[in-house]
Amino acid sequence: MRVALDTNRYRDLCEGQRAVVTLLERADAVFVPFVVLAELRAGFAVGGRGRENERVLRRFLNEPGVDLLFASDATTRAYAELYRQLRTQGTPIPTNDLWIAALVVEHDLYLCSRDEHFRHLPQLTVV
Repeated sequence: MRVALDTNRYRDLCEGQRAVVTLLERADAVFVPFVVLAELRAGFAVGGRGRENERVLRRFLNEPGVDLLFASDATTRAYAELYRQLRTQGTPIPTNDLWIAALVVEHDLYLCSRDEHFRHLPQLTVV
């Protein structure tokens, strides 16, 4: 299984939440969307443990099987389609999460997240 990791589940991983640790240990590959990386670093910038958190993040990103995901032209097309779908449904989601969803759709990944609003997108498999 190839998994994209949302910000809230990265925090769960850092806290040692067993279900998340087990899921990621079993995953064939783990992807961190650029938006998640930005959200994490924004939190580090205003928190009291920024350097420590950055060290932990860098260690995680250097693990075998962990890669970053960046937006491409295909991502922008997936974003636009998902935006249209959500608007038609009357179920908008936060912009950062729309980027995450577009990357997940583009790369055919499972999404590891606690955010319920991702369930408005039936083409996503949220784990």
